[in-house]
Amino acid sequence: MTTIALIGAAGAMGTRAYGALHDDQDYHILCVEQGAGEETLRSRGIRSLSWEDAVPEADIALMTVPDALVGKVSAQIVPHLKSKAMLMCLDPAAPYAEELPDRKDITYFVTHPAHPPIFNDEVDPEARRDYFGSGVAKQAIVSALVQGPEEDYAKGESIASKMFRPILRSHRVTLEQMAMLEPALSETVGATCITVMREAMDEAVRLGVPFEAARDFMLGHITIELAILFDEIDWEFSAGAKVAIQEAKKDIFKSDWKKVFEAEHLMQSVKRIVDG
Repeated sequence: MTTIALIGAAGAMGTRAYGALHDDQDYHILCVEQGAGEETLRSRGIRSLSWEDAVPEADIALMTVPDALVGKVSAQIVPHLKSKAMLMCLDPAAPYAEELPDRKDITYFVTHPAHPPIFNDEVDPEARRDYFGSGVAKQAIVSALVQGPEEDYAKGESIASKMFRPILRSHRVTLEQMAMLEPALSETVGATCITVMREAMDEAVRLGVPFEAARDFMLGHITIELAILFDEIDWEFSAGAKVAIQEAKKDIFKSDWKKVFEAEHLMQSVKRIVDG
């Protein structure tokens, strides 16, 4: 049986991890919390331990604390992990920003969910509305073995697959590639562009378009445009749309916007995350 010290067990991700793993016969979960979090666990009938009691016993320390605390907390607990133990993070920011302590005899593993995709084969209404990936709809995960023996990848992937199940696909990437996915692809580019879409819809409403008409028009067009661009259908934009896109990109985007994927800009992004 693998002993997991769940660091930050009362938080949102800690609660998710505990719910997914505590009944699994392969794992023994030691919940680590303090202060208000400790009281929260007690109200749920869950015993809370100090990190001093849990971490030295753990085969895996699973970090479910906010990104801005990962460096501080790992600096505190990593020296007390037993040799060949694993520190598992749920976001690449702190590991990529080199916030984790330098200790060669333990494993560092990072995993992150992709969330359920827009285009899917879900038929259950609850699954179709599971946008986050709360255990109903299938989602992909990405994982990286930052350091440690090759056999530890399967160990970390198994825990990640159980935490974020049901799993659509599991992808192995490098730590740098994961930083390109999160935050560069998903937040720096994706969330920003979607935010601009919402602001554009709100501007149309401000200028007199009825809200429901603007919302229906925008969401309907987003669906077909995503289907075209991500090869879900054998179709293409009209000649007029192609011209509009080509010209609008000059006004909306800087010509060098892809620099957000370069190492220097990735590091700046993750530093902002870990610095809070």
